[in-house]
Amino acid sequence: MNVAVVLYTSDLRLHDHPPLRAAMSSCDRVVPLFVRDRAIEAAGFAAPNRSAFLADCLAALDAGLRERGGRLVVRSGDAVDRVCAVVREADADEVHMAAGVSAYAHAREERLRAALEAEGRRLYVHDAVITAVAPGAVRPAGGDHFAVFTPYLRRWSELPPRPTAAAPRAVRVPEDIDSEALPERSAVTGVSPGLADGGEREARRLLTSWLNDGVARYEDTHDDLAGDATSRLSPHLHFGTLSPVEAVQRSRAVGGPGAEAFVRQLCWRDFHHQVLAARPAAAAEDYRARRDHWRTGAAAEEEVQAWKEGRTGYPVVDAAMRQLGHEGWMHNRGRLLAASFLAKTLYVDWRVGARHFLDLLVDGDLANNQLNWQWVAGTGTDTRPNRVLNPVRQGLRYDPDGAYVHRWVPELADLPAPRVHEPWRLTGPERARFDYPDPLVELPDALARFRHGRGIE
Repeated sequence: MNVAVVLYTSDLRLHDHPPLRAAMSSCDRVVPLFVRDRAIEAAGFAAPNRSAFLADCLAALDAGLRERGGRLVVRSGDAVDRVCAVVREADADEVHMAAGVSAYAHAREERLRAALEAEGRRLYVHDAVITAVAPGAVRPAGGDHFAVFTPYLRRWSELPPRPTAAAPRAVRVPEDIDSEALPERSAVTGVSPGLADGGEREARRLLTSWLNDGVARYEDTHDDLAGDATSRLSPHLHFGTLSPVEAVQRSRAVGGPGAEAFVRQLCWRDFHHQVLAARPAAAAEDYRARRDHWRTGAAAEEEVQAWKEGRTGYPVVDAAMRQLGHEGWMHNRGRLLAASFLAKTLYVDWRVGARHFLDLLVDGDLANNQLNWQWVAGTGTDTRPNRVLNPVRQGLRYDPDGAYVHRWVPELADLPAPRVHEPWRLTGPERARFDYPDPLVELPDALARFRHGRGIE
């Protein structure tokens, strides 16, 4: 009997899983393994919302394996040490895993390969598991990655996707490999009250529902803040309960402008992953330095706290931040507005905002979160790095009826649009009716401060 270990990371599914398929093709039995990596927890990435969602995903993965005669093995500690321990216990010949893109993922892979080779065993790393197209699969002439999205999209769209695979009918796992108890969502504290459910079954239900009733309107409605007309699949793509390759292929099969616009968003996800794979330092350092003089000190800290709490005085920004706190998720247009407000209107370092988003977002993905923040801050891949989103104009455009603000900023629920987007213009007793703060800063003053800080004359 020969055995392979399948190390699950951000690919918590059975459908279209190349590492599992390859392991089952070459070995009689497999050990599906998930390691609760203490290094990730120590770095602060095990935020409550993601920990709770992860518990759902692991429970669903274990249930799916048990339906097929197998089970999930869970261990805690250093990832390399725990994998090597299971390899020895199972006398496994090989380990299969998905390729990652972060600096930590690269280092973990190299450490694991060296440790296994020292014992005469092999590590197989599979591409296009976490992304639809592997980082580096398409490159510009003379470069290691694309720094501009449109040419990347063109090349990405031309590349034939790999074939998808169904979930295995049966999974044979050695009986004598012990497992820790699965983590439970109910044991996680500090979870957002409106956090969505996780797991592969839920991911597949959402995708089918989206393709049947939703994606056709996506091109026209994806920026409608109150319409909530997006797929809500980002947490499942982050945890890998949904195959991005399958999402692309099924969307293309539906066809139409809405599906094309949705596939374009999936391409944006791959674009950011290939940037981070080539420039891992961009998780913490400016991709393109602008010699910013970010504001610090007591006043800036107070304004950051008001931003976190949704008390900036700009209703659409506050609505977005309150949605984040309640759901652990935020509409993409809201993310752009909230990020632009912090990085350009308040002129606070984008890393402060990115850290707060990672503390709360259930889909808090290092590549997408950090590089989207850099895009908005103008230190990333945006070809117009000094654009500033005006929260009043954005609110009037993307929440014209005020429904999004009315939902998330209930103290303004009785103030109709368009006035709800500029409550500071109310005077006297009418203004006194609303327990809502005045703006932290006047927009013309903020724009002048940003331009001066960045050296734009």
